[in-house]
Amino acid sequence: MAAKTVEDLFLHELSDIYSAEKQLTKALPKMARAATTPELRTAFETHLQETQGQIDRIDQIVEKTGLRLKRVKCMAMEGLVEEGKEVMEEIEKGPVLDAALIGAAQKVEHYEIASYGTLAAFAKQLGQQDALKLLLETLQEEKSTDEKLTALASKVNQSAKG
Repeated sequence: MAAKTVEDLFLHELSDIYSAEKQLTKALPKMARAATTPELRTAFETHLQETQGQIDRIDQIVEKTGLRLKRVKCMAMEGLVEEGKEVMEEIEKGPVLDAALIGAAQKVEHYEIASYGTLAAFAKQLGQQDALKLLLETLQEEKSTDEKLTALASKVNQSAKG
């Protein structure tokens, strides 16, 4: 990445999170199928719908700003998705897997929270009010998902304790 301006950083980060969200749309259905706790399965299915809405918001930002996303692959999300895949392959279905899936999902949420927070700060600095509004909406969704996962972890971790 050869960024020279905040505009360059904004474009790179937006392109990166777009890739991350696209990767997540492929991972979430697998996580939902692996989950045995009905509430966890529902949380993954709900977040898949939210993720598709977040991709739509990025498309709106691109349309409103006239930016052209770069073709980049989010390596961070690729690593997080791979960790989740390993968990699903190595842990038997049940409460322990569900606890591990929540941990994997929260790592993803924390990455997304950091990314959208950074993008919102850039949008604000650049005076991109329409983009800022959309980014803050997504940021709030990501925080809400993280909070829901934390609440669910209390229940699931108790079951996993044995």
